[in-house]
Amino acid sequence: MNTAADILFGGLFQGSLYAMMAVGLALVWTTIGVFNFSHGVFMMLGAYLAWQFVAWGLPAYVAFPLAVAGMAGAGWLLQATVVRPLIGRANLVLVVVITTLAAGSLIENGALVVWGPRSKQVPPLLEGNIALGGIGVSLHQIAIIVITPIILAALWFFLTRTRLGLALRAVAQNEDASRLVGLNVTMLYALAFGIAAALAALAGIFLGGYRFMTPVMGADPLLKALIVVVFGGISSISGPIFAAYVIGFFEAICSYYFGLYWTPALLFAALILTLMVKPEGLFTSGRSRGLA
Repeated sequence: MNTAADILFGGLFQGSLYAMMAVGLALVWTTIGVFNFSHGVFMMLGAYLAWQFVAWGLPAYVAFPLAVAGMAGAGWLLQATVVRPLIGRANLVLVVVITTLAAGSLIENGALVVWGPRSKQVPPLLEGNIALGGIGVSLHQIAIIVITPIILAALWFFLTRTRLGLALRAVAQNEDASRLVGLNVTMLYALAFGIAAALAALAGIFLGGYRFMTPVMGADPLLKALIVVVFGGISSISGPIFAAYVIGFFEAICSYYFGLYWTPALLFAALILTLMVKPEGLFTSGRSRGLA
């Protein structure tokens, strides 16, 4: 019973964090057709902004939304400065990889200068621990497991039931046709980056309440998010969400039975096998970009 509970809880917790990160990457790809390699830095910066607001005396329920809103603005700024000027180039994907990597390195080192190398931690969403299924778990982790599906459901509602969300889906499916019907494609690009940065900031706040924060804390989650979108397929939003939880459970099972040392190797072996058998992703129909 303890083994099953440990694996179930670990898979749900890891999957929730991976889903928050991967959805932002998938949103930017499906809308603009580029990968934002500053995404992990957005996660770090969101956590540090939340910590700074709390250090200034703001309560967590005010500091966290302010940090998320600030990172949405940072996402818009990054899009306006290092992505938008490049749109239309034949080698857009490669150039944006380089520019976002450079921007991420600059932000990461800036955080090191401003906040220093010492580890920090934001307040947890909920204080305390409880016994669940024979294992001890923190209320912060349970809050993450519960809140993440609510946030993802809200994103789904926004994309499928609001005019702005439908406009984003239209741009993802056909940019030229969207311009012809009068949609402000530039604004929608900025919106996609802003939403992605806000989701990354939330993931950073979630992780920062569970582990200590450092300026390089976003590197490993970015790698895992890339693996998730490859597993799930980058042509939709739903694929990476399902893949995030699949990988969360896969890691929980491998960690329990094979140890932390072998888990990354087994994960990459599964990734290679997936690319050989179904390179478009496990949870995709093989169509082109779209926010379904």
